[in-house]
Amino acid sequence: MAISWYEKAKEFKSPAYVITAFLLRSRETQAANNRQLREEVKKLNAQLDEQAQQRQQQQEKTNALRRQVAELQRERDEAKQSVNLPADPPLATHGFGERMISLSVNVARSVGFRGTERVLELFFDWLGVPQATPSRTSIRNWLQRQGIAELQQPLGPNENLVVMVDHSNQIGTEKVLVVLGVKASALPKPGQALKHEDARVLEVKPGSQWKTENMEQEYKAIADRYGTPRAVLIDGAPELRDGAKCLENRGNGTTVLRDFKHFAANVMKSLLGNDERFQKVGGQIGSTRSAIQQTELAHLTPPSPKQKARFMNLASTIRWMTMIIWLLRNPDAAAREGISAERMQDKLGWVEQYADDIAVWQECQDVVSASLTFINEQYLFQGAAAGLQNVIGDSLKHDKSKELAKRLIDFVHDAEQQLHPDERLPMSTEILESTFGLYKQLERQHSKSGFTSLLACLPALLKPHTPEGVREAFERVSAKDVKAWVKKHFGSTVASRRNAAYAEHKAALKSATVQYVTT
Repeated sequence: MAISWYEKAKEFKSPAYVITAFLLRSRETQAANNRQLREEVKKLNAQLDEQAQQRQQQQEKTNALRRQVAELQRERDEAKQSVNLPADPPLATHGFGERMISLSVNVARSVGFRGTERVLELFFDWLGVPQATPSRTSIRNWLQRQGIAELQQPLGPNENLVVMVDHSNQIGTEKVLVVLGVKASALPKPGQALKHEDARVLEVKPGSQWKTENMEQEYKAIADRYGTPRAVLIDGAPELRDGAKCLENRGNGTTVLRDFKHFAANVMKSLLGNDERFQKVGGQIGSTRSAIQQTELAHLTPPSPKQKARFMNLASTIRWMTMIIWLLRNPDAAAREGISAERMQDKLGWVEQYADDIAVWQECQDVVSASLTFINEQYLFQGAAAGLQNVIGDSLKHDKSKELAKRLIDFVHDAEQQLHPDERLPMSTEILESTFGLYKQLERQHSKSGFTSLLACLPALLKPHTPEGVREAFERVSAKDVKAWVKKHFGSTVASRRNAAYAEHKAALKSATVQYVTT
């Protein structure tokens, strides 16, 4: 049976005005809630409109970017189709033109022959241009021709020619003689060191015997070909020094100068070489390197010494020892993170006992470094000794560094007495040493096989080659000329003798096997 709300209402005792007030208040509350909900709906609708507008803007940006990408792709495709390489007709009987040849040999000077072959392939593939590229064998042959052409190129006026002479050895008894020529009148201005472009290779000759009489022949040959040099700069080797004396009474006379860096190294050796503590350091550094190079201390491994010229390369060792002492005294240094104090002291604590010695060695190294910079950039001139004195200064604290400075200044003073007024001459063979470095960079791992026909490339490593220079060089020097040069200077190389030894052994084994089987 349905409930009658009228009948139900008779049960309530509240007055009508109370019920009316309650209903009115409830209506107002409901109306307020509705207004609030309408406001919230209004805000949400506004947010939806704003988000829709943002989506529209993002869509427009996306469409614009897509159009831009499509345009760039179109331009890229057009660029690929429109790449026009410079005209480069084949040079003589070569399959490549002078531009490609010059590009190849210039890249090879930096990355070697195999690297150049791959670089050229990658480069033209990146351009999207079908282009034949040379093999590493061709590039090597081209660089050899450039090198022989450089050797045959006349010098021109040579009244002030300075020649730098040195030997280099890799394996076996064979040494290569390299003669570098520099014009004193064309030296860079004071403050600038010699660059490879300022020099030229005059001679490259391998040989197993370089005595004084052999060097006399070479000096005379150079003088006959280029004129009597104004000066000969050597590292102090007796055969180089004594052999050059044959030029002193020839023409206007030749001044024989000793390389400053080698002299400084000899002085350092005389001052420090007999020092028991200095000798002891060398052994401890070697032991430390072996002990920590595969541990958590690997980043603190000492530098490898250069036994053949260790007194010319002390700076890195002194710098390492100075750093280690600082780390020992600063346990919170970031470089010590993950290393216990006991471990640090056990493996590297020995360095601290040389703190006083390091101060002496560092001051000696500072004298040498400042002096080398002065000689490399200012050269030798009348007044150079006084200039060097000013560079070194008078604030040295230790007897050995003072003695070192005195002997270096005296050495420069004696050398400058041989100069003419207003004359400047180089007194450092660092440019020659770096030329050897260029060659070692080119031959890479092949240096373990001794000198080979690759030596013909050495004169071509000092400067870039232009297409015009390539054409001119190839007109003067043929592949036959390169073969003749190689045949003249190389009888049998270490590599060829090694291969012959293996071949002989292989043939003997084969013969012995055949005899065993047939008997």
